[in-house]
Amino acid sequence: MFLVGLTGGIASGKSSVLQVFQQLGCAVIDVDVIARHVVQPGCPAHRRIVEAFGTEVLLENGDINRKVLGDLIFNQPDRRHLLNTITHPEIQKEMMKETFKYFLRGYRYVILDIPLLFETKKLLKYMKHTVVVYCDRDTQLARLMRRNSLNQEDAEARINAQLPLRDKARMARHVLDNSGEWSVTKRQVILLHAELERSLEYLPLRLGVLTGLAGIVSLLYLLTRCLLPSP
Repeated sequence: MFLVGLTGGIASGKSSVLQVFQQLGCAVIDVDVIARHVVQPGCPAHRRIVEAFGTEVLLENGDINRKVLGDLIFNQPDRRHLLNTITHPEIQKEMMKETFKYFLRGYRYVILDIPLLFETKKLLKYMKHTVVVYCDRDTQLARLMRRNSLNQEDAEARINAQLPLRDKARMARHVLDNSGEWSVTKRQVILLHAELERSLEYLPLRLGVLTGLAGIVSLLYLLTRCLLPSP
């Protein structure tokens, strides 16, 4: 099995593309959902965040106040790095657990929805394929203004806060252009899914695991023969 990292930008249509992949029966892991899960009360990352940043980052129910924590690390690289050292290992562990479940169920590939795939580059090395959901800037601006009821200035500020989609498109292996009609985009998703399904890149890992399991079984059989008394 191999991993496919999918990303996009605000109002580029990434969520809609993911829904199509899911309708096609693909395995999808939302890294943002995992990131919220690992900082729940009772989790190791929650305790370490409170130790590092104080109880002022907590809501009354004990959950992490994401806005307060975000304000604390805003424009403070050292504190942002500290938070990342706490959360990233936990996120990666949960990600691998979810991936292994899909591996056991026989999926050929898993899509990881990673909004900051190219910005942080933390998970980039694990991705066999990278996919960007792209749209041109004018389309992105119009969609964001309409979707969030924003004026042009506020919408442009939100878009400018992210890595430009054209830069992400240059770094990605696959680009799904969502600038035009949705039917055209959906067709691109279906064709990409077919290409990934035809790929044999999942075989080396699967064969390696099966070979390893066969070796373990053989070893256990030999040990049993040696340790059990002869009849």
